[in-house]
Amino acid sequence: MKLQQVSDNCFAALNDRNRLCDANSGLINLGGGVVIDTQSDLHHARRMIELFATVWPGMPRRVVNTHEDGDHVWGNQLFEGAEIIAHRTVPGRMKDAADPRALQKLLDDASRLLPRLWLRALHPGALAIARQLQRDYDFDGITLVPPTTLFDERHVLDLEGTEVHLIYVGPCHQVGDTIVHVPAERMVFAGDVIFRQCAPMGWTGTYAKWLQALDLIIWLDPDVIVPGHGPVCGVEGAMEMKAYLEYVREESRRCFDRGLTALDASRRIDLGPYAQWRAPARLYANVERAYREFRNEPADAPWDMTATFDAIYEVAKARRCEVEF
Repeated sequence: MKLQQVSDNCFAALNDRNRLCDANSGLINLGGGVVIDTQSDLHHARRMIELFATVWPGMPRRVVNTHEDGDHVWGNQLFEGAEIIAHRTVPGRMKDAADPRALQKLLDDASRLLPRLWLRALHPGALAIARQLQRDYDFDGITLVPPTTLFDERHVLDLEGTEVHLIYVGPCHQVGDTIVHVPAERMVFAGDVIFRQCAPMGWTGTYAKWLQALDLIIWLDPDVIVPGHGPVCGVEGAMEMKAYLEYVREESRRCFDRGLTALDASRRIDLGPYAQWRAPARLYANVERAYREFRNEPADAPWDMTATFDAIYEVAKARRCEVEF
């Protein structure tokens, strides 16, 4: 993890590996401090605090969770006494989307002989993701601390005369998707509306809503964007993300009309310039999401996560690329 100043009073804590759980966090160093997203486990959250402590005078008064996924909320408990702010849907969604016990059980099973053999035989993708996460993460000791200040469409913070706009744009990647705009400093903390130089994964929402959120960021015309995953960028990061989603949706439509399954389509779609992004086999999740829309299934239809990771594993093997998530 490294610290990067992105504007006069804004900073980012960036995870360089840019894989699953390698989420970014932000700091607005005004008005007592605002932290945007709190990392994937307590070790990473403490490291983020250490980095931000080099520029802030003390623990922040406020925390913003850009959505409900665990890699953006699992450090909340370390900010005792802070006001935690998020969209109204986030507290309820966290109970399902951010239960650390399920992920920790997977890591524990991957460390024990018999469960590991069972995973290898039946769910190689689940075993692969467990092994990847074991290198960097430990989900023990996490207590879910939900946000308590909730908003519907917009929420404005006044930080010593500098306005910060929390804008609800979901559901696109997840239900609670929120971007944080600092107009005076021409910068946006985008959360997982933007993945940079790695394939995105959309869970609950629609392509139309996600593209609309990206259009909003492009319209805001920031000089700097801190994505939820990947390196800091300018507005070109939103444009590239939009182009990827439009391309995958179009290719998925062609495969769907030919009667291919989402898995077969994911093996065949030419990734073109996106083949060099990290975790390219995540393509499967985005193809499957497009197929759900084509089948007129509800946007919040539940995912079988084990089957999803197994499919991503199969796509990586078929494409002869590194198995990573």
